[in-house]
Amino acid sequence: MFFKPKLKDAVVTTPSVIGRLLKSIYSISFLMLALLLSVYGSSSEAQIDKPMRLMVGFPAGGGTDALARLLAARLSTELGVSVVVENKPGAGGQIAAQYLKSVGSDGYTLFLSHDHTISILPLVMKTPGFDVEADFVAVAGVASFVNAFALSSGTSAQGFNDYINLVKSKPGKKGSVGIPAPASTLEFLVKTLAKRYELDLLSVPYKGSAPMMADMLGNQIEAGSASVPDFIEFHQAKKLRIVAVMGATRQASLPDVPTFKELGINGFEDLPFYGVFAAKDAPPAILNQVSKALEKVVAKPDVKEQFASMGLSPDYLTASQLQTRERSYSSAWAKIIKESGYQPN
Repeated sequence: MFFKPKLKDAVVTTPSVIGRLLKSIYSISFLMLALLLSVYGSSSEAQIDKPMRLMVGFPAGGGTDALARLLAARLSTELGVSVVVENKPGAGGQIAAQYLKSVGSDGYTLFLSHDHTISILPLVMKTPGFDVEADFVAVAGVASFVNAFALSSGTSAQGFNDYINLVKSKPGKKGSVGIPAPASTLEFLVKTLAKRYELDLLSVPYKGSAPMMADMLGNQIEAGSASVPDFIEFHQAKKLRIVAVMGATRQASLPDVPTFKELGINGFEDLPFYGVFAAKDAPPAILNQVSKALEKVVAKPDVKEQFASMGLSPDYLTASQLQTRERSYSSAWAKIIKESGYQPN
């Protein structure tokens, strides 16, 4: 005897039912395949698979170079590829900026720049050879720092006011102050001091902070203005004396050094910054990976300690935040430069 199912227990498999079932299976399979391809595509697009260059617009041995080498070593670990520092000194970083513009936009050449090259040069030069908005794209901010005024060890003045009185006592009230680059924020500081104290102060521009430091350490020039990172090691070794700093508050690494604001000199409270930039149209996926790696690097406790020893404050900024910061800084300094009477050359 054979079992004969009742009609209500039977599975009806008409062609239309089978067609709908197959169509559903095909749709689900297609969606899963598309999702897998999307995930694979995005991960492969962001893959950094060859060495990167981190350019610096100043000579080896200066504060910017030291920061670049620290970041390059840590980025190398985070990204899994070699990151090499390449120095292209000259014209306050102008040569490096022009080179970045010329190398193309594959995303593997980065530029560590502080405010002078990115924000100030376009304000003081008629033809800097680059346009920040048109030629570059922000990647990430890494630090802020403070500029300072220092005296060589051979100068009899012990503090800032002592130095001003020393210059006043000289014939013609003449004095010379070294600066790492011409037409920089530091040159405008010297102009401000000369005007305020009625001195004949001459800015002596160098090709970066390293040669300026050499002359200060050799007592070839009695005063200089540069970043705290440039000065801090020699100050701690008592080979020169930092006697004043910019910024709204005193520096943790220099608690006994007054700010210019404390000395009655206003307008120098806005802190300069360090940021990483790339050529315009560099692949966003590559730059996003670099930015995230820099965020991790800057957050590391030992990196923060090294920053502090260099006179830097960790200050990670996303690409959009760095772009906003740069624009705000440029706007503030455009006003200071205009009020100084300086004419772009």
